[in-house]
Amino acid sequence: MIYLDNAATSWPKPPEVLRAMTNVLERAGGNPGRSGHQLSIEAARIMYQVREDIAEFFHAGDPLRVVFTSNATHAINLVLRGLLKPGDRVVTSSIEHNAVMRPLRSLEKQGVNLHVIPCASDGSLDVKQVAKALSFGARLVVINHASNVVGTILPVAEIAPIAHQAGALLLVDAAQTAGIMSVDIQAMGIDLLVFTGHKALLGPPGIGGLVISHSVDVSQIEPLISGGTGSQSELEEQPDFLPDKFESGTPNIVGIACLHAGIHWLIGRGIQAIWAHEKELAYALIDGLSAIPNVEIHGTCNPDRSVAIVSFTVAGRHVSEIGLRLDEEHGVLTRVGLHCAPAAHKTIGSFPEGTIRLAPGVFTTRDDIHTAIRAIEKVVRS
Repeated sequence: MIYLDNAATSWPKPPEVLRAMTNVLERAGGNPGRSGHQLSIEAARIMYQVREDIAEFFHAGDPLRVVFTSNATHAINLVLRGLLKPGDRVVTSSIEHNAVMRPLRSLEKQGVNLHVIPCASDGSLDVKQVAKALSFGARLVVINHASNVVGTILPVAEIAPIAHQAGALLLVDAAQTAGIMSVDIQAMGIDLLVFTGHKALLGPPGIGGLVISHSVDVSQIEPLISGGTGSQSELEEQPDFLPDKFESGTPNIVGIACLHAGIHWLIGRGIQAIWAHEKELAYALIDGLSAIPNVEIHGTCNPDRSVAIVSFTVAGRHVSEIGLRLDEEHGVLTRVGLHCAPAAHKTIGSFPEGTIRLAPGVFTTRDDIHTAIRAIEKVVRS
């Protein structure tokens, strides 16, 4: 089996991640912050240690400004629904995931002014268009760091000063870049960074988070949910301090511990080395696909400007047929369709059918890529 769906969920996971799951349940099975016994204390210690690691990983400074959520969608909704009010203006791009577009469309119906900047057909975003859109001011700019459909990297560091000059905060969805590229929220000017654990950070499903820079006044963001936090239990009002304000309910300590193991595995091998490996695989995919008749590759076709996501279509063929045959006949696992990002597919011209998406990962080999290309050629030619 050749797994090329790492943009959805990375697989396999490092052995250290699997061991972390067992270890935390054996020695830290209590509820962190809710009890005073040793299992609860150990769980709380692990949870804080992971906050410190994530704060360092993203150059955030204060670990208490790392908020754990169930995934990136949860974190995005926390910001959008907690910050934006009727009359506020929010600017986004036309290649966003539905984790961004659906809550924004919902908020638009409630009186939020939404402006969508059109990207080019390769997924790139012109900074001049951003400046033009922000000439009218905004409360928030929300963009992905890299497209989940074509992998195109957006110029976050160039957008940040434009957003701030317009009085807007910058929310960045790093679901496709965290764990592959170096993400420095201070150097890049990111106010709010969303990440998920189950993709390139090599953790399990069900864990993600929000990193809040010191530029953000958290009193302006209402909690998405309220409830028990283990702090100020004498009060029936939600705590107003971080991270408790946004972390109601029992945390996913297993997911947090596994995320910790995944991040340490990545650090041990080096983010730059991992990105270089995945770029090499992307170049091989593009070269191989370019030689197959009737195949159209979408995006920049330049792995230096994108993460290792390669989307393609075949003239006169349904993407579902191609994907099914690759799986059943050749054991090549891909993702076909709209990838929960219809706006992106409208931008690149592949709506309503979508594309076949190939997303190698850190464990993918050159031999895997060569085998996948041969399989695609067989399916396309038959």
